[in-house]
Amino acid sequence: MKCVLANDHGGVELAAIVRKHLNERGIETVYLGTESHESVDYPDYAEKAVNEYRKGGYDFGILICGTGIGISISANKMRGIRCALPQTRYSAEMTKRHNNANFIAFGGRVEYPEPVTDILDAYIDATFEGGRHQGRIDKMMALEGK
Repeated sequence: MKCVLANDHGGVELAAIVRKHLNERGIETVYLGTESHESVDYPDYAEKAVNEYRKGGYDFGILICGTGIGISISANKMRGIRCALPQTRYSAEMTKRHNNANFIAFGGRVEYPEPVTDILDAYIDATFEGGRHQGRIDKMMALEGK
């Protein structure tokens, strides 16, 4: 597997944890985030990650900012992106199984009820179910540009 990972200054520590975890799982990671706590703009990092993802060869992308909200909204503004912001393993699994999200986002300053690495694993290990869910995704993606 291969993924792209980007973060702003609010996600530095969590990005390091995620990178280590992905490495331990044998997932190749292209890292485009900042390692500095100096303020940067999360839309810029969402755009970098999405543009890299669009080059092809990636299974998914991960985005991290202070809350995960701004960076996920930014990514979702870009054509073809379905970036989820799950708070639990269940929601992470379902966003892959039902929504086939190609990006997942986290908040570096958020206190999660479960370890982020467990939430991430639930997403990675899930498989898109297709079927009726594909029709819903088609409708969702048809909303782009309206």
